[in-house]
Amino acid sequence: MTASQRRQEILSCLNKEQTPISATTLAQTFGVSRQVVVGDIALLRAAGAPIAATPRGYLLDIPAIGILHTVAVRHTNDQMERELQICVDNGCTVVDVLVEHPVYGQLVGQLQLSNRYDVEQFLRRSHSGSAHPLSDLTDGIHLHTLRCPSEEAYQRVCAQLDQEGFLLKD
Repeated sequence: MTASQRRQEILSCLNKEQTPISATTLAQTFGVSRQVVVGDIALLRAAGAPIAATPRGYLLDIPAIGILHTVAVRHTNDQMERELQICVDNGCTVVDVLVEHPVYGQLVGQLQLSNRYDVEQFLRRSHSGSAHPLSDLTDGIHLHTLRCPSEEAYQRVCAQLDQEGFLLKD
């Protein structure tokens, strides 16, 4: 298989899945190193493929059904689990996290957390390494893009975030 064929096969694998696929899994599938897959993904993106990188792997960035909203929140690292659970327990997906950095401007991290299992896996990874949440750069202040099934679900999230003292308001 040529490198070009492998990249097309990677794109085909991503097209068939609705959940992220890790670089390690793709590397095992195609008998190459993880770094080769990372390079392949970079080349596919440069060619215009809408591939999103999430903490759990790669997926095609295909618009999903739902209403997008942005919430501004502030909390400690110890409260992160509760904040994320409020969002997913009300049927919303936490698409990303955004912080305003004084040098780099907006920094965005893709999350794609849709349920408690996703939240648990994200927290496990974030606690197992030396990386810190983006909100550490901004004293806990950050934005989340939420994909909600309805306005009612979004309102429930906002009400619960407010009740917990996480929601930033005007």
